[in-house]
Amino acid sequence: MGVSLRKLVYYVASTLDGFIAAPDGSYDFFPLEPDVAAHLTAGWPQTFPTFSHPQLGIDRPTGRFDAVLMGRATYDPALRVGVTSPYAHLRQYVFSRSLPPSTDPGLEVVAGDPVAFVRELKGRPGGDIWLCGGGDLAGQLLPEVDELVVKLHPIVAGSGIPLAARGFEAHRFALTGTRAFGSGLVLLHYAAAPAPSPAAADTAAPTAAAGVTAEGAPGR
Repeated sequence: MGVSLRKLVYYVASTLDGFIAAPDGSYDFFPLEPDVAAHLTAGWPQTFPTFSHPQLGIDRPTGRFDAVLMGRATYDPALRVGVTSPYAHLRQYVFSRSLPPSTDPGLEVVAGDPVAFVRELKGRPGGDIWLCGGGDLAGQLLPEVDELVVKLHPIVAGSGIPLAARGFEAHRFALTGTRAFGSGLVLLHYAAAPAPSPAAADTAAPTAAAGVTAEGAPGR
């Protein structure tokens, strides 16, 4: 029997128009409403920075993850306030070609190809891997994302850091769960969907040729 690979899970907050941060990288415009906070601290405690655990009532966070991936821009806010290990309860990997090697034993700076690194990491023993952000790293790793969990806020930002920054290439995900909160946030769970087979694509082609898309709008 083969060994199951670890999953890469992109768990992230987003606006309705697909931005995970402001143009300057800040994300403090995303509120943490009490009803959402109670759910996330109970179900996703590992995704809160270690230093925030006491005030959130998180004790010994457990869950599916044992590693977190960050881009340089996602890691920088912690560095600016002198925190070199923001998720000390997890094994941390920061992807950067400009940062020096980390002196913190719980954090590794990775200068190589993120895709090759994640494929190798998935083959190691361990729990699932949390992709924390940001948009550039998520764009590079999108083909490797096994699950996508979006905290969709009722906010339209207009511009900012996109959920995944990459050239156009449609990646399908299958909706596996939703939860709506009274404060307006919707938690959406998706699993990566396999690419359609050539036969399925051929079957769908006449519909598109007739000028109608899969969403029922006129084709363009």
